[in-house]
Amino acid sequence: MTRLMNNPDNFPVESAEGFLLANKRHVRGLYGGAVRATKTPDGKVALVIGGGTGHYPAFAGWVGHGMADGVVMGNIFSSPSAAQAVSVAKAAERGGGVLIAFGNYAGDVLHFGDAAAQLSAQGIPARAVVTTDDIASAGPDETEKRRGIAGWVPIFKATGAAAERGMDLDEVERVFHKANSRTRTLGVAFSGCTLPGDSEPLFTVPEGKMAIGLGVHGEPGIAEVPFGTADEVARVLVEKLLEERPEGSDHRVIALLNGLGTAKYEEMFVTYRAVYKLLEAAGLEIVDGEVGEFATSLDMSGISLTLCWVDDELIDLWNDPVDTPTIRRGTVDAGALRDDIESLSHEPTRITVTEKGSEESRALASNIAASLDTIAAMLRDKAAELGKLDSYAGDGDHGVGMQRGSENAADAARKLVADGAGAGTTLAGAGEAWSATAGGTSGALWGVILNAAGHSMGDSSVPSRQDVVEIVQNVADTLQQVGAAAEGDKTMLDALLPFVRALSSESETSTLAAAWRSASTVAAHAAEKTAELSPKIGRARPLAEKSVGHADPGAVSLAYILAAIGEDLS
Repeated sequence: MTRLMNNPDNFPVESAEGFLLANKRHVRGLYGGAVRATKTPDGKVALVIGGGTGHYPAFAGWVGHGMADGVVMGNIFSSPSAAQAVSVAKAAERGGGVLIAFGNYAGDVLHFGDAAAQLSAQGIPARAVVTTDDIASAGPDETEKRRGIAGWVPIFKATGAAAERGMDLDEVERVFHKANSRTRTLGVAFSGCTLPGDSEPLFTVPEGKMAIGLGVHGEPGIAEVPFGTADEVARVLVEKLLEERPEGSDHRVIALLNGLGTAKYEEMFVTYRAVYKLLEAAGLEIVDGEVGEFATSLDMSGISLTLCWVDDELIDLWNDPVDTPTIRRGTVDAGALRDDIESLSHEPTRITVTEKGSEESRALASNIAASLDTIAAMLRDKAAELGKLDSYAGDGDHGVGMQRGSENAADAARKLVADGAGAGTTLAGAGEAWSATAGGTSGALWGVILNAAGHSMGDSSVPSRQDVVEIVQNVADTLQQVGAAAEGDKTMLDALLPFVRALSSESETSTLAAAWRSASTVAAHAAEKTAELSPKIGRARPLAEKSVGHADPGAVSLAYILAAIGEDLS
């Protein structure tokens, strides 16, 4: 990656700031992302898209007339928080409801789903929908588990055009699902991408090989095959995509050849030439073709091919006028600029102290804040280790995300304690800060953990030994509901559930501190044993073979945190 950066930690924020300054005609920034700079009609459905940074022009490059009304910007390869999504959606909506569309990644599903629920509870009709075009990430019998990648372009274009025409929320959602069901993507990588500040790529590809089925979050491919000529690469992509022809489709397709970061346009034109001929030879009509960078992965070397099997309706929606920073077609009367962005741009309300906790609960809250400081320091030291563990079958951001989330949680806890918060409010506020700042799956789940513990604990008394066991059990139950995972799926639950069982058993005959320390040892062993498991959900699932032999990073970081708490209890 070209080293044009300052502090790597600030790279996403500074990149977003530069994008906004360079595209004032199209976008205006606010907390969580950006919205259209121009006014939109009252009653129009707002299409809000988003995800992690590192994929430009996805997603910010598609905000404008005929496409998206707002974009939610996360950290590098990390989903934005629910608070960010709510902020952008409120600024974008014009009375017709909100459709939040994004790739099918666990963190995005949790955060954007939560945002849609919050908006609906506030009287704003909102729905969350996912793109599932990546054929390498699940089989044809499990299309609902597939990731979304460069197929975002035709899917979001059709959906945005439907909203621009004035269709209602039901119809806009129908168009989304129609376009998504007809879109297929497959990618190949020749080398991995490097996160800002890192010296090594997230994965490497052997000389003379190419990785098939990579992920745009830096996940390695599911298979490595010999790297041939441009014609041979094109044949691999076309043949595999034609095996996935959607039921009921005819002979018309839109073809997009996408560069993942370092592929040069001339190389892609050579490859597209072969793609076009192969599609024609298969009896297909290429209604339209695009070559360029649509969904990148920082500096990854590779390409992907997307085929969208169109009908008359989708062709018309694809050809409708559009004016965004990176996609422009036809003549658009953009209209007047919005003048209300500044009034809408504010961070969400944080959990505050509405009533001081009891004296004993405030004392416990102070201990909790100190423990969170300890956890943050520990995770800072473990960040590289956890990131490396995550990179075997993921994007390598788990360590950074855990560090960032815990540091902000500790900071929030200290401020709440200073305001007289009890233990419950302190934990809930820390969870809110963790979720809002860490992003990603782990950010959402640790927000759930701390929030559930806080609500169970309350601000009036110090929980007994048995109360603590019940609180921990409630946290585990809540996490299973939210995460839709089970023991054996290779997630943090594989460490948490053995911990809960051990804590319940040990607490009958031991002090809380002794029982916790013993149970945390069980959790550590359980986390290590996840190396034997094959992931059944989440980003690592398509790379099950690469994951086996390496422990789950979420389970390992949970075990570290439980051990740190045990030390503080003693």
